[in-house]
Amino acid sequence: MRKATGILRHVILIGYLAIILYPLLFIFNSSFKNNSEVVLHPWALPEKFQIGNYIDAFGNSHIGKYFMNSLYISTIATVAGIVLATAIAYAITRMRFPRISKLVYGGLLLSLLISPASLLIPLYIMIRSLGIYNTPFALIVPYTAFSIPISVFVMAAFLKSIPRELEEAGVMDGLSVFGLLGRIIMPLTLPTLVTVFILNFMGHWNEFIMANLFLSSQDLRTLPVAVVAFMDKFQMNYGALTASVMISALPVIIVYTVLQKQIIQGVAAGSVKG
Repeated sequence: MRKATGILRHVILIGYLAIILYPLLFIFNSSFKNNSEVVLHPWALPEKFQIGNYIDAFGNSHIGKYFMNSLYISTIATVAGIVLATAIAYAITRMRFPRISKLVYGGLLLSLLISPASLLIPLYIMIRSLGIYNTPFALIVPYTAFSIPISVFVMAAFLKSIPRELEEAGVMDGLSVFGLLGRIIMPLTLPTLVTVFILNFMGHWNEFIMANLFLSSQDLRTLPVAVVAFMDKFQMNYGALTASVMISALPVIIVYTVLQKQIIQGVAAGSVKG
């Protein structure tokens, strides 16, 4: 009975893995095919690998430029969100006024219930009023703001487990609040910081609605918006389309693969401690 249960568990896991990987493998396989192969033999391997699909994606649609736009905006917004969230979480967990601390923490948790889509109109008006419409800050500012609540939630759960004696020893050595954050808190919370960074970066990298609404200049387009525009321009060139999709997904896949151990440690630490 136990052996049968183990076999069933593995079968379910393998089936789940196949469902998750199938779209990615299908797109990757199609990115090396010509149009006729994609239409007539969608599940077969390409007869001849069409490297030119990636050349078309970079050359005809300037995917490289949009790639750098996404990288620039996503990285700045993610780093800014982590810095602010760490400071807020540290203040909440070490604040001498527990009622105010709980009020701030509860307000941040309640903000997680608000859908960003419901705030698009007031955000658009605010960005227009600030004069940052059609600039990178039109995305950096809301991306940073929306990443703070979940980041504070994860960081605060971990910071509660750090003994206060470490900070008291740092104060005795003459460290300021910023010194405590930079030399004691940050190194101890590195796995959690990596987790928060990846989760927020993935969200910013794949975001489409605000990027499409707040940026009107073609030169400032992010990669998701560029891929949709590329789809409109080359709607019959399926090989180039799937190549552009693979290019947009590649950074997240690489970063997650390299840092998966730290991500798992950070999620586990943030969920069971505190």
